[in-house]
Amino acid sequence: MQALVDVILPVFLVVAFGYGVTWRGWMSEGTVDGLMSFTQNFAIPCLLFLAIAQLDLGLEFDWRLLTSFYIGAVAGFALGLLGARFLFGRGWEDAIAVGFVCLFSNSLLLGLPITERAYGPDALAANFAIIALHSPFCYMIGITAMEAVRAQGRGVGATLGRVALGMGRNALVIGIALGALVNLTGAPLPGTVWQALELIARAGLPAALFGLGGVLYRYRPEGDLRLIAYACVVSLLVHPAIVWGMGRGLALSEAQFRSAVVTAAMAPGVNAYVFANMYGRARRVAASAVLVGTVACAFSAWFWMAVLG
Repeated sequence: MQALVDVILPVFLVVAFGYGVTWRGWMSEGTVDGLMSFTQNFAIPCLLFLAIAQLDLGLEFDWRLLTSFYIGAVAGFALGLLGARFLFGRGWEDAIAVGFVCLFSNSLLLGLPITERAYGPDALAANFAIIALHSPFCYMIGITAMEAVRAQGRGVGATLGRVALGMGRNALVIGIALGALVNLTGAPLPGTVWQALELIARAGLPAALFGLGGVLYRYRPEGDLRLIAYACVVSLLVHPAIVWGMGRGLALSEAQFRSAVVTAAMAPGVNAYVFANMYGRARRVAASAVLVGTVACAFSAWFWMAVLG
């Protein structure tokens, strides 16, 4: 219970403040959109750029860590897609959008602050290794699946071109790619530039958490409630359970194991709704799963952290 109060509750209180301020009308939807645009397109990409640029890639990009986490993520996508299609009778495009909900855990806005509060800033190296591939990997899976279903005679080359275009426009992917470029080339940047980027990056997580509350206020638990519950169970329980089993089987270090399980246990990220909205499929289910999952995550995260010890 102490972990819930000391580690998890402060993070969700920031989200709740954003929700309450928007509910009371003290912050307009346009302001919330502007805040989220700043965090997702500028502040968090700066945070990722700095983290990847300074990360020891050879040490932290452990294949066992990435295999453990991403096998769990792909399993979540498959369960979400197949469940939506065959258990709930949704069309293939809707099913892919639901699969993306189960694939894209909120590794940034929830996973980072919860891990940092629980285990300290030094415990984040494995988180950043996962996050470095998270957006590129998840969008590649989702966009490839959706474009393949929508191909309708389009050639493989054209389909892959649409996948690359969709990923290349993502600000998080751009920040990660630029950070990796600086890391690998050793290109020097002036100290004042680093300091400016750090100032922007520091605003990223708290502003994004606050803005997330405002975004969640718009969502209502509408659509197929059973499908929403199914997606939340896959995201909050099945995904981290698979990562747990993989992590133990591949003998991850304790720090890697904690980061992988906590990150996998996070609620579906707002990008799950962004993806659904991008294709106009299962938007209400995705939005509701983000809202319900975020609320439920306060308790499921406490459960997983209690099990981790």
